Amino acid sequence: MATAASHPSFSRNFKGTMPDRSTAFGMSSNAQQRDTHRADRERERQERERLERESAEQLERLSQEQREEIDEAFGLFDLDKDKRIDYHELKVAMRALGFDLPKAEIVAVLQTHGIPVDAPQTQSTSAAAAHPTRLLLPLAQFQAIMAARILERDPKDEILRAFDLFDEGGKGKIDLQDLRRVARELGEGLGEEELAAMIEEFDLDGDGAIDREEFLGICLQ
Repeated sequence: MATAASHPSFSRNFKGTMPDRSTAFGMSSNAQQRDTHRADRERERQERERLERESAEQLERLSQEQREEIDEAFGLFDLDKDKRIDYHELKVAMRALGFDLPKAEIVAVLQTHGIPVDAPQTQSTSAAAAHPTRLLLPLAQFQAIMAARILERDPKDEILRAFDLFDEGGKGKIDLQDLRRVARELGEGLGEEELAAMIEEFDLDGDGAIDREEFLGICLQ
């Protein structure tokens, strides 16, 4: 007795309904790729959120003045106001904040935190393979990087940086002329006698000026 399975036409029709092995394998491979892409995107999202939380925490630990300095340094070189700066602008902006990094470190910052020139600001795109001149650093990443570096800096470095702003010409001392200039720039209405009294109060060696060690002593006491 012939069975349905042994009937030639049934066999042909049944085989026709079975998916081709290569097609099935391709479908499985595509599904795996989609799952991998989804997992990668989820990891990127979680990492991005983690960095944003850390950045917010670090920025909170800075003073209002320090946060404003970071934004001012960025804004000064973001000429087209798109909230992104390139390699050369990043180097000068970091130098303005007291961080004079070598080229290799600037490149590493861009390759780790930058995005390609033609990438949307909201797009998370790997920049490791892109040339540094084709990378831009967004404002949020700049804020996070600079906040971390400022928090890691020795307080003495901050004080000596302020000293250099007073010490015009790099004499190694702050004299009456320096105080007069800074008071004028800040709009402080201090008279000549008041400025001279400030020098006299903190001038421990009696040379008529305040040197680095004396300035450190004033700020750290």
